[in-house]
Amino acid sequence: MINITDQVKGYINERIEVTPSELETILTYFKQYTAKKNEILIRQGQVGQRTFFVGKGCLRIFFNNEQGQDTTRYIAFENNFATALVSFITGEPSQEFIQAVENSELLYITQTDFYHLLEIIPSWDKFYRIYLEKAYVNNTNRLMSFVTMDAKERYRLLLDQNPAIVMRLPNKLVASYINISQETLSRLKGKI
Repeated sequence: MINITDQVKGYINERIEVTPSELETILTYFKQYTAKKNEILIRQGQVGQRTFFVGKGCLRIFFNNEQGQDTTRYIAFENNFATALVSFITGEPSQEFIQAVENSELLYITQTDFYHLLEIIPSWDKFYRIYLEKAYVNNTNRLMSFVTMDAKERYRLLLDQNPAIVMRLPNKLVASYINISQETLSRLKGKI
């Protein structure tokens, strides 16, 4: 079984070219953390100073609307990073929560250490750019789907692009992720 350090090494090596010594330096800044199911890792109002890598489990990033209902912005399964990105970049209090949806084995790096790597590892800048580009594309595509697609189209898109969300997560979170009611989701699941 592959360990979490090997997972993050593979993730980094797939995206940027680093020497073995640079990779070892990068890894020294990551710390291990085990999160329990439903544990909140970052709360709204806290400064999001950590970026998490999921070795095993699932994290979700969500926020609450004016009625107190949560809307899931991002779901990270194994071999993905997750952070309250706006807070991580600006240093301002987060408008989002990060929650472990399953018992999760994580690595994290602090914002200070992440930015320090930008200064000492030349290719880390490319890693960060790739990360930011992926986040931008993901968020823009999700926003466009909310504006241009009906509930059925969004559900079909989710099944095509990320069926693990439907298979692994409760209906409440799936509905929250595609911005529909649980009742609508139940009807769609019965038809598709």
